[in-house]
Amino acid sequence: MGYKKDLLILPFDHRGSLLKKLFGVEGREPTSEEAEKYADLKHMVYEGFLQSLEMGVPKEKTAVLVDAQFGEKIISDAKKRKIMVAMPVEKSGQEEFDFDEQDFRGHIKRVDPDFVKVLVRFNPEEKGDLNTRQLKRLRQVSDFSREIGKKFIFELLVPPLPKQLATLGDTYDLELRPKLMVKAIRQIQDAGVEPDVWKLEGVSKKDDSQALVAQCHAKGRTSGIITLGRGEDANKVKEWLKVGAKINGIIGFAVGRTIFWEPMKNLNSKKISRKEAINQVANNYKQLVDLWESERSK
Repeated sequence: MGYKKDLLILPFDHRGSLLKKLFGVEGREPTSEEAEKYADLKHMVYEGFLQSLEMGVPKEKTAVLVDAQFGEKIISDAKKRKIMVAMPVEKSGQEEFDFDEQDFRGHIKRVDPDFVKVLVRFNPEEKGDLNTRQLKRLRQVSDFSREIGKKFIFELLVPPLPKQLATLGDTYDLELRPKLMVKAIRQIQDAGVEPDVWKLEGVSKKDDSQALVAQCHAKGRTSGIITLGRGEDANKVKEWLKVGAKINGIIGFAVGRTIFWEPMKNLNSKKISRKEAINQVANNYKQLVDLWESERSK
């Protein structure tokens, strides 16, 4: 159990949110033409990832996080190149966690990724049975991942409840969210859900980072933490990475839209060439890897 090695993920498993932004797809499945275009845009991101490896990004520390729906060819190629692959199993765009494929076990076995990933919105002060329902499903995927020897990545988002936002406003992110994250992790662990890697929103204070690591390592656990980008601007992401790189137990990052969104959007609207888009993705990713490596070595 657990994961201790550095892990620097380029995630582009986004589905519903970017289908809406790029093609206006909402409340329906994409047409075959839209699906083909989106798959091709994802492949551009993958080509940028491959170029970054040629530029010196250490392959053994990296992974791509991509969905099988639009990234089947990417997953197949990455496995041939012995690049680590993470795959989501959650239904895209849902407030409540549920499986993308009801036969999620068969889906995982067919794709055979290195990491199984879930994204869950979980506020530990939520009343009612929402969290209970989510934890029941999460226990299933946690147990199955362990059973078949797959590493399990848990992406935890802690959205504010209305009363929390009303009380704290813009200070929620800095003052309350880190404490709620610790509380959420404890509740998830107590329910028997055991991630190998926690994919967490960044925090700006060293003490908050240390508190998260302490909870993830409670009772002898060895789970690693990677910092997600949350679509933030590059400066905010760099701030988070500088904090995390110096904390024992934080092992890397998973930053996606900050790296690929502008190149993807501009390529789709034909404002830049495919080569330019690939170069931008490669350079953006390498900059964050270089920052992580530099801060890690201090």
